[in-house]
Amino acid sequence: MTDPTDEGLDRILSAYAAHHPKGDSEVIRRAYELGKRQHEGQIRQTGDPYFTHPVAVTEILADYGLDTETLCAALLHDTVEDTDLTLEDVREQFGDEVASLIDGVTKLDRIKFGSREEAQAATIRKMVIALARDVRVLLIKLADRLHNLRTIWPFPEEKQQRIARESLDVYAPLAHRLGVQDIKHEMEDRCFAILYPRRNAEIKALLKQRAPQRDAYLDVVIGEVKQLMKDAHVDGEVTGRPKHEYSIYRKMVNSGLPFERIHDLIGIRVIVDGVRDCYAVLGLVHATWPPVHGRFKDYIAMPKFNLYQSLHTTVIGPGGGPLEVQIRTREMHERAEFGIAAHWRYKEGRSADTLPWMADLRFLQDEYEDPNEFLAGLKLDLYQDEVFVLTPKGDVKTLPKGATPVDFAYRVHTEVGHRCVGAKVNGRLVPLDTRLESGDIVEIVTSKAQDAGPSRDWLAFVRTSRARAKIRQWFGKERRGAALSDGREAVLTLLRKEGLGLHANQRDELLASVAERLGQRDVESLFVAVGEGTVAGSTVVARLLRLARPEEEEAAEAAASELAPMRPGPDAGVGVIVEGLDDVWVRIARCCAPLPGDDIVGFVTVGRGVSVHRSDCTNIASLGKERMIDVSWAPDRVGRFSVWIQIEALDRPRLLRDVTERISDVGGDIRASSSTTSRDRTAVLRYEVELSDPGQVDRLIDGLRGIEGVYDAYRLVPRTSD
Repeated sequence: MTDPTDEGLDRILSAYAAHHPKGDSEVIRRAYELGKRQHEGQIRQTGDPYFTHPVAVTEILADYGLDTETLCAALLHDTVEDTDLTLEDVREQFGDEVASLIDGVTKLDRIKFGSREEAQAATIRKMVIALARDVRVLLIKLADRLHNLRTIWPFPEEKQQRIARESLDVYAPLAHRLGVQDIKHEMEDRCFAILYPRRNAEIKALLKQRAPQRDAYLDVVIGEVKQLMKDAHVDGEVTGRPKHEYSIYRKMVNSGLPFERIHDLIGIRVIVDGVRDCYAVLGLVHATWPPVHGRFKDYIAMPKFNLYQSLHTTVIGPGGGPLEVQIRTREMHERAEFGIAAHWRYKEGRSADTLPWMADLRFLQDEYEDPNEFLAGLKLDLYQDEVFVLTPKGDVKTLPKGATPVDFAYRVHTEVGHRCVGAKVNGRLVPLDTRLESGDIVEIVTSKAQDAGPSRDWLAFVRTSRARAKIRQWFGKERRGAALSDGREAVLTLLRKEGLGLHANQRDELLASVAERLGQRDVESLFVAVGEGTVAGSTVVARLLRLARPEEEEAAEAAASELAPMRPGPDAGVGVIVEGLDDVWVRIARCCAPLPGDDIVGFVTVGRGVSVHRSDCTNIASLGKERMIDVSWAPDRVGRFSVWIQIEALDRPRLLRDVTERISDVGGDIRASSSTTSRDRTAVLRYEVELSDPGQVDRLIDGLRGIEGVYDAYRLVPRTSD
């Protein structure tokens, strides 16, 4: 019986010889033999020998004309992950280049993330980091995913759908951006069949039903175009364009039109020798059939992100139906079909950096620490079409469809974005949320003021991940700066009231000790915590007094443990059980304000009963361990309690109504409220809300975060009164 992997090797070597007649096929044979030995005895879910998978992946890449190192890496890409072969072994036998490629596509099995989505996002992150060095890593990964989709049938339906959704969301758009159209279309169609089997079957049936009529119509159109070209002495080929189920489905969804009204179900492709011939054929087609307004696109003059070039037009063809026509040179056609492999950098000396979107991917992997944020940013950028806009000097900037002058400003430079106060498009001042169109000339008006900066409401309309990340980054720094200033002022004001008369150096040393005891990195972090309300200013001063006046330790302890009774309902007490003690005075500590459901600990104070703190309260570390006592929430506690909630949002009409409705929805009663609005239209709302169930707190915060325009909502720890 013939070994299927041996037959695969024959096909690999045949394709390799066709593209690289002087290449070293023996090293590919060596990689094949090593991979076969390493995977011996391993079986795939399909029941086939495992090594059939690396061989199939390598076949896909060999057909694209990839080089020796890529094919060796493809044959061995699972060995480091699934066998005892190491990267050092590969490096010794095949060199650094092959080892680097394998490392780029090896899954991160040794790193544990909290969810499968996080693990996959991190895998993509590593892949893109490697992409900045070598695009072949991504090509291997795409071929690997395509073959996995081809052999997905043994897996449970839920796993098939997860893999298909991931492929459709991330890998197919990446294939499109690299221009490897065969991989893109097959991946999309296979995912579509898994995710939407009924719709896929319907479209296939409709295509089959219309095939005879379509084929006859194409024969007529192709014959007419060939005759037009012959009469004009233009050499070239004319063929029908294959239609793919998923692309038809997307057009139906996006346009809201039925199958019968989709414009480009019938299309032809014309391939000629030179660029001049492209425009000559375009003229012939437009002179013969009337063009459809707004359907002409010149991707020769303005290539797509992936350097795709072609002329696209739609005309009213014979019989009065729409006919889509694509016209390109042979070189453009090869690039359109084979993407980045067609202008391979080692073949033509061109770097993957010629693709401007790759700079965006490198920026994203640097900007986002959280893998899920990275994945979200990646999806956002990959789903867009493009617009081409110009600087006043004539430089072309490529942006996603729907991009605004703010996106353009951040594309030019981060500081231009931060200092943007206006924009001119084609010489006219326009609002900053204006949607840019291809061909627009954009000029950004900037401010030289020291306090110039972005506005939070830009986040509602920017389209690029770069702009969104930079705006959020700026406000993160601004918010910390404001908290630092407010916290420092609060602490120093309280210290002045105490009249300690400390020298600045002595004061700073004491503050450093307080910061350490309260779990803060340094004095600056301590001030920020006070400014943000997570540490009370009075707590800081009490700790400092304790260090400055050891004899007043007892008084300082009482101040640090200042207590406030929980607001009970009509039939409830504090609701805390003190282990081993009855009829003891129990108070809820203001410094951390624990709520029912929080982990708590008791502290026996001097003459003030037992104070109840959260287990993670920053004051606990400085209290005597010998006075700690076990406490717990009473299981039958039915009393109501209050919690302070802060909401930060874009100021807009009906914001207060939406917030109060959400509080009412969870059964909360508002006892007090306040609000402020800053110059950048950021509203800060504070509510004291009375609740009866600890679970209501999380539900309330989740609900508030879901309101339109809300940046964040969180529970506040109330400060002690001074």
